[in-house]
Amino acid sequence: MFSFFKPKPPAAEPATPDAQAEAAAPQPAEKRPGWAQRLKQGLAKTRDKLGGQLSGLFGVGRKIDAELFEELETILITADIGVDATHALLDTLQKKVRREGLTEASDLQAALKEALVDLLTPLQAPLDVTPHKPFILMLAGVNGAGKTTTIGKLAKLYQSQGLSVLLAAGDTFRAAAREQLQVWGERNNVTVVSQEKGDSAAVIFDAIQAARARNIDVVLADTAGRLPTQLHLMEEIRKVKRVIEKTAPGAPHEVLLVLDANTGQNAVAQVKAFDDALGVTGLALTKLDGTAKGGAIAAIAQARPIPVRYIGVGETVDDLRPFDAREFVEAVFSA
Repeated sequence: MFSFFKPKPPAAEPATPDAQAEAAAPQPAEKRPGWAQRLKQGLAKTRDKLGGQLSGLFGVGRKIDAELFEELETILITADIGVDATHALLDTLQKKVRREGLTEASDLQAALKEALVDLLTPLQAPLDVTPHKPFILMLAGVNGAGKTTTIGKLAKLYQSQGLSVLLAAGDTFRAAAREQLQVWGERNNVTVVSQEKGDSAAVIFDAIQAARARNIDVVLADTAGRLPTQLHLMEEIRKVKRVIEKTAPGAPHEVLLVLDANTGQNAVAQVKAFDDALGVTGLALTKLDGTAKGGAIAAIAQARPIPVRYIGVGETVDDLRPFDAREFVEAVFSA
């Protein structure tokens, strides 16, 4: 049996402990650090691991030689940039050294930054959810990647753009996921379509029908977490996509794969597996603030350059933002 969770009018006390904490000590928007500063803070661990080692490598007075490139290769690989991306970056730098006759190691730092920006720029493609109504966005990912939280943050983001949103609790295997979505629905004043148990595809089908009836702009469809090696579960998520396609020809308009940045190089394998199964059209890289493995985004750019629609660097609702390649690289290299 389906249920439509309709958010109640705002109560005097928030429904959850973390919401209570937010309400008890709100931080005025004008006093909160801007996005550039929060991005820099969120990437602190990646910067310490990558930028810290590079600053020593590119010290004043050191000359460019084979040993320097060997050390640089080690640093980049251990920073989760990956073997293929590392070799591509080194090849770019070596060509620049020969072309421009560079001799000082300090000249390589700016060159490396630009090479990284060039590598990541193809991933910079903000998602436009306005061409279709309803715009149906299907989320996928492994268990614990942060799909449900990402849905809540996306709902808030789209609402801030003046769009109406409906949530589909398609993770019918995990009761906590449904309850978590309902909390987000209550916070954002968004309806959640759910079912106590049963078929994920049926829940999302019902949500699409409801969105049409209510003239909703965006449907955010959750799905159950699964490992790429669980072939029967990967087939189930293909079924969900097929049902969406039949319900709304041309949909889903976005298949967004949510990746936990803590997985590092394993994120590349996840991207390949889910893309092969579903035809992933966008990525959301979450939890960058809790890991030193943010360099894995370069490995993804080299192996499977699917647009990174959003990156997350914090717990608050507005800590999920569109990906900007230069902004990201500057935050990693900034002092």
